[in-house]
Amino acid sequence: MPWLAASLVLSIVLTILLNIALRAVPGARERAANRLADFTRPRVDDETRGRGTLRVVAPWKAMLVGSLVLTAVLNAALWLR
Repeated sequence: MPWLAASLVLSIVLTILLNIALRAVPGARERAANRLADFTRPRVDDETRGRGTLRVVAPWKAMLVGSLVLTAVLNAALWLR
């Protein structure tokens, strides 16, 4: 069971470290947002085919909770096995 606690703690710690890194490095959030926007922006050949744009929203709080729940479920399944 200590691996379950370690897994959950590491998941939280890594999320916090990523958030701290994004806040500590000047302009990191803007660069990351721009890269994500560039990644989701349709290519020129897609626009010529008549495809519209797609807005992608990342619910980071729900993703964090989902990650923690899935980590706990996976580790519990491994423990029961």
